[in-house]
Amino acid sequence: MAPSIVEESYSFGSQPSIERRRSIIQQSPSDAWAGISLVDLFLGASAKKVDSGCVEIGLSIHDGTYSIDFLVQRVCPGPGEGESLGTAIKAAVKSSIVHFSEEHNGKFIGCGVTNSVLEICPDIASFLWRELDIIVMAFDVLQMMPVGNPSDEEEQADVFEFGVDEQADSAVRKAIMYFGPHNMPPPSIGFRNKVEVDTGGTIQLVQSLDEYKKTVSDETWRTVLHYAGALKKKKVKIAFFSATPQGGGVALMRHALIRYFKLLGIHASWYIPKPSPAVFRITKTNHNILQGVAAPDARFTQEKQDKYNEWITFNARRYWLSRGGPLAEGGADVVVIDDPQMPGLIPLIKECRPDVKIIYRSHIEIRSDLISQKGSPQEEVWQFLWDRIKDSDVFISHPVTGFVPVDVPSNMVALMPATTDWLDGLNKDMRDWDLRYYHHKLRIACHERGMTKLSYPARDYIAQIARFDPSKGIDTVLDSYLKLRMMYAETMPDAIPPQLLICGHGAIDDPDASIVYDKTIEHIDQEDFEDIREDIIVMRLGPSDQLLDALISTAKIVLQLSSREGFEVKVSEALHKGKPVIATRAGGIPLQVQHGKNGYLVKVGDSTACAERMFELMNNERKWREMSEYAKRSVSDEVGTVGNAVCWMYLAHKLANGEKVEGHEKWVADMAREEAGIPWCEKETRLPRQGLRVAVTE
Repeated sequence: MAPSIVEESYSFGSQPSIERRRSIIQQSPSDAWAGISLVDLFLGASAKKVDSGCVEIGLSIHDGTYSIDFLVQRVCPGPGEGESLGTAIKAAVKSSIVHFSEEHNGKFIGCGVTNSVLEICPDIASFLWRELDIIVMAFDVLQMMPVGNPSDEEEQADVFEFGVDEQADSAVRKAIMYFGPHNMPPPSIGFRNKVEVDTGGTIQLVQSLDEYKKTVSDETWRTVLHYAGALKKKKVKIAFFSATPQGGGVALMRHALIRYFKLLGIHASWYIPKPSPAVFRITKTNHNILQGVAAPDARFTQEKQDKYNEWITFNARRYWLSRGGPLAEGGADVVVIDDPQMPGLIPLIKECRPDVKIIYRSHIEIRSDLISQKGSPQEEVWQFLWDRIKDSDVFISHPVTGFVPVDVPSNMVALMPATTDWLDGLNKDMRDWDLRYYHHKLRIACHERGMTKLSYPARDYIAQIARFDPSKGIDTVLDSYLKLRMMYAETMPDAIPPQLLICGHGAIDDPDASIVYDKTIEHIDQEDFEDIREDIIVMRLGPSDQLLDALISTAKIVLQLSSREGFEVKVSEALHKGKPVIATRAGGIPLQVQHGKNGYLVKVGDSTACAERMFELMNNERKWREMSEYAKRSVSDEVGTVGNAVCWMYLAHKLANGEKVEGHEKWVADMAREEAGIPWCEKETRLPRQGLRVAVTE
């Protein structure tokens, strides 16, 4: 229902460019969709209550350099029964933003709101994020100041009250300071290298637990409340340690988890080491060795081991083990160590605080078959890591056979999938205006690098969105597309085939991305691709979650043709968007893709089968729609932030109580449900439960 805008003391006064409008009108509809550049804009908002239950709103528009326009209006609840003042404010602000955006061909990126707005309309930040894709930050802004210099000490100075437009202008100027390259807020790293998620709470993407509650079943939510209450009662402190604050699935999961824990009132924090390119080269090579995709001569030499030990010890003693640190006395009760970059912390922790409970979380495939070979590079790396990991209390693995080496005791092993967040920039639904904006950003990036542009919506496209990593099967993607185009040429020569998009983020600790990207371009430069080269887009993208969201949202089919894989939650993200997924039977992918229902599974490296499945889905609209609708319903709570939080809270609860977690290769989610007395219901979607064979088989 529309708000009642009693009056506009000051309306937006800037006029859109007539010449720009003319140039836009002259573009063809297909080019106009993503071909038009939307100007990056920022917004400030302030409010104060006035008489008759109404509010005066001030909006200030900023282009990143100057304030360019403002508006002041008086808003009252609409005549409809039960409409609140907060609802009226949200409707009025949204209407003003949409009107200005369309008139001036702009896209609002960020917004600074004063705390006075939040007092009247507590959920406006998450509303603007959800509805208009605007990152909102809240600030204390000066509302009044004394003026004059009274001669008598008892005499009160006059007070000057700032108008809501001035307060809004102050808020937007504060907000702009938080936006870095690509107009994205960079990661905020605080004292002791603590990751300040959402810049320590200044950014407010999700403001209410009710928003999370809507994403899961009643049973999952009851389980959350059960363990959250127990942890808060005992004031349990949890600390996570991983290699990087941005880029890659671990960082995404930690941002989402810490954000959610903060709303729940759980004491959880996240720390990263001081980055070292030399050490990250070593740890990335170790990662590749464990997955079996490193160069044959790659070795974890004594020199590299010494360098790693020196680095991890320096970080531990400088940031975390000293008095007041998260690993010192009085610090965390439960510590989570992520992946092969950080296990060197475990003996250092045990040396100082033997009582601390430690969970090691392995997110990658560890080739048990290669580790069992004496003298292999895999055995060399694993033994170094296991000498440290063995002192932890629990070993958490993806629920995939072969990911856990034989020397990890069964009772130590428990299973968890990788997860994503349905409310963050990677997954939220976006309106057409915002999809256009991000597609145009891709076109600009392609132009700058001399890459073919994506022609959507004039043409459909097939996408693989993943890191440029040796294990992501990019060669298979290209060969599959080549065979798909041959099928079109032979059977449907007059049809317009889809384009192919291969793209992904980079990570601070991943030096392989440039190497793999270059090899991909070399692959496309082969003679076989000469006729279709202009329909293949290969891009390394900046750290914009919404850009990846937009590219998945508009893709026809999503691929994940990894040769080695952990869980790869990008598969679940695509399914959640209703995109049929064609993927390999690698790692945890078969737990997500139900063959013939929400996608297809093919053998690793089978480009012919992949091409046939792509051709089928591109040319059988009925089949595509059936898969799309089923895909949306096939995603489990277990791969979302709330399901992830249940697992971590259960583990922290058990360990902090002095109890031993007997994993025996069981799913943590199942153990949590059993402990809480909340069984799975038939209506709940669950990932397939299959036995985890830890022992190496012939």
